[in-house]
Amino acid sequence: MTVPLTRGFIENVPPTGDGLCLSPEGGAIRIYPRSPQPCGESLLFLFRSRDGRRLGCISPSRSKRPDGMESRSAATLSDGSRWMTGPLSPENAAFLRSVLAFTSPTRIGSSRSFGLGDRLGLAGPAHLRAIRGTGLFPVLAQQSIRELERTSRTAQEVMDCATFAAFQEGLTTGFAADGDHLKTTGDIDRVLAAGFTFFTFDPGDHVDNDADHLEEAELSRRLDALPWDHLVTSRDAILSEYADRPFRLSDGSSLAGTRGDVQRAAVKYGRVLAHLRSMFEHLSRHSSKDAYQVEISVDETEAVTTPFEHFLLMSELDRLGIQVDSVAPRFVGRFEKGVDFRGDLGEFESQFARHVAVRDTFGGYRLSLHSGSDKFSIYPAFARLGGERIHVKTAGTSYLEALRALVRIDPALFREIYECSRAHYSAARASYHVSADLSFVPATPSEDPAMCDERLRTDDDLRQVLHVAFGDVLTARTAGGALRFKGRLLDALDSHEDIHFRCLEEHFSRHFEPFRKVE
Repeated sequence: MTVPLTRGFIENVPPTGDGLCLSPEGGAIRIYPRSPQPCGESLLFLFRSRDGRRLGCISPSRSKRPDGMESRSAATLSDGSRWMTGPLSPENAAFLRSVLAFTSPTRIGSSRSFGLGDRLGLAGPAHLRAIRGTGLFPVLAQQSIRELERTSRTAQEVMDCATFAAFQEGLTTGFAADGDHLKTTGDIDRVLAAGFTFFTFDPGDHVDNDADHLEEAELSRRLDALPWDHLVTSRDAILSEYADRPFRLSDGSSLAGTRGDVQRAAVKYGRVLAHLRSMFEHLSRHSSKDAYQVEISVDETEAVTTPFEHFLLMSELDRLGIQVDSVAPRFVGRFEKGVDFRGDLGEFESQFARHVAVRDTFGGYRLSLHSGSDKFSIYPAFARLGGERIHVKTAGTSYLEALRALVRIDPALFREIYECSRAHYSAARASYHVSADLSFVPATPSEDPAMCDERLRTDDDLRQVLHVAFGDVLTARTAGGALRFKGRLLDALDSHEDIHFRCLEEHFSRHFEPFRKVE
């Protein structure tokens, strides 16, 4: 049953109500119940009609309507109020950010935080529904440059999707925006222009992964070749500062490195430090320090970061005046995309406890778990030992849940995407840590939806094949040049939002539960 739309009705839509009413044009619409927000004398809200999601505004008669909203239709309501609607456009995203502060990103606060990458731009509201009440701070707009390029999206599009998600779900407590895996100063500029607040510097290309295994002569040669002038120190100074000296950590234990340990750490991360200094100086020249936070990520490398290397890295960053808010070491074990942790859980816990002690010795920054999707076996230890200053990043798992929803919505389209992903896996895997064996992934998916759903949740090989081929799927074109899958996929998920969101909420509730703040 629908009721006429009036300003009074919208103001009293309860958070648990369905908000079903009639628009002035006569069509049934559903107001998202957490979205209504006052804006001067007007009321802004988000609603869904047969044409999809729209921005709505109701203003009392003779009152001034908000400036800047892009409107496509207008009418007068039965109580004299004036009604306007507009698309979820870049202009209206900018309008919301200008009039509702909470729809703009902010800095991460003091609570634990969770990164929620969204490759399709539809998952944000479901992420927020799942995270509500957990005490976790959401990082909504999280997209790497690699993902932007593979999906043909822009940083501004990612930001706008986060703005509309925050507005739709009434997220007045704030969210952060993470320009992830930034490798160049040009990458910084791309996300800075879109208003991002969190900058993850990825100096992985500058890590010397051979350092742990070099013979002494080659190790010495590479040590001499480091850019010491840019590092504002010298080989002898580094050795004098760190070799064979015990350093007391916050937990009362000590940490020491031999001369060889220091040489290998310097070779492994010396060029990383030089690169980070350049990146940090560029960002600080183009933004004020209170407007951004920086994370350092060395997780996507072959070489594990030892606790001693973590200590040396942070000590040198401190000496260079580089203040960071989060660090993602390369933890022991294998952190592959789309699957659980692979390795010795006891060794991970022991090593992670030492990393926590190093972090607490320097204080103030978070330990960040990258490729954090679906690492259910280590979440309890990460949460228990890491305390409040921890961050987890997820991305591809949301895309997999979208495909799981698609099995129920449009099995034929899922089959096409499955076959495309399988065909492109060998090339797509090149820049990801995965180990799926195509021989274990059938040429076509099961005809049984229940069986297909089960495999999507539990089959590691299939999950990784689908996970890394997202770019090939989203940019595939027909012979005539039209996008082959993207529009159909987005339309299917958007028109069956309840199914899509239910998959996401159930899946992320499992992610959040080990980190939930107990009052």
